[in-house]
Amino acid sequence: MQQAYHVPVLLKEVIDGLKIIPSGTYVDCTFGGGGHSKKILEKLNETGKLVVFDQDEDARKNVPDDERVIFVPHNFRHLQRFLRFHKIDKVNGILADLGVSSHQFNEAERGFSTRFDAALDMRMNQSEKMTAADVLKNFSEEKLHKIFEKYGEVTNSKTLAKTIVEFRKTQPLKTINQFKNSVYPVVKGNPEKYFAQVFQALRIEVNDELNVLKEMLLQSVEVLDEGGRIAVITFHSLEDRIVKNFFKNGNFEDEQEQDLFGNKTKNQLKVITKKPIVPSAEELKLNPRSRSSKLRIAEKVLRS
Repeated sequence: MQQAYHVPVLLKEVIDGLKIIPSGTYVDCTFGGGGHSKKILEKLNETGKLVVFDQDEDARKNVPDDERVIFVPHNFRHLQRFLRFHKIDKVNGILADLGVSSHQFNEAERGFSTRFDAALDMRMNQSEKMTAADVLKNFSEEKLHKIFEKYGEVTNSKTLAKTIVEFRKTQPLKTINQFKNSVYPVVKGNPEKYFAQVFQALRIEVNDELNVLKEMLLQSVEVLDEGGRIAVITFHSLEDRIVKNFFKNGNFEDEQEQDLFGNKTKNQLKVITKKPIVPSAEELKLNPRSRSSKLRIAEKVLRS
């Protein structure tokens, strides 16, 4: 496994939080460079199992030659389906690190980073059709406005969308530099921060990231064994709010659902982290990319 591929964030906190049973079955939804998986494997005995998901073909080369590991080269929105395929009914723990890997940011041709000039791609799964360039070319002004506003929290998202639609009438927006140059006149504040927010919005749209997260969370309650734990590392407020609400209320709203008689429906998860766990000063120094990460953990409660 390649440690340089991606430095695992909040590693000790994740491993401690999962309370790993040596003979248990665990899932790493976002395998990447395998840093978290390596530590989970160290805690498992010869009968333990680890199922790792990663839709990025580049991650496959990091999978260890270990018969306890099952590699699933698909999006983790298909969690339950592939567990069933491998004849796994229940698992003892689930981890999802939702950050884009350092490898993906550092590979210029993937189009994730504003540091390079490359095609506006941003697909986590290279076999998917829609790229960031397709979004910029085909989406309506209103839809672009909503994406930048909701997913990037871009302050002048309406102006940005209007500028893109005007520019694309005469010139293509296929590369990172073409895009940055075309919208530079409307950049607000720090250009680096501004483009980071814009790129985040495009990446979320291209990969349908928020819906993928919701689908996985809903399935996690089904596949977790009683007493099993789920740990999710988020990197922006939209993801964190989804995870927080689901762990607390069993849905994606700000409060628990009620039945016809006004009784709150029973949530099958118990929140372990009242407040999210964030990186220590030492980790921030060693890995500045961990600065926006937040870890939340919940446990499947025993039936009463």
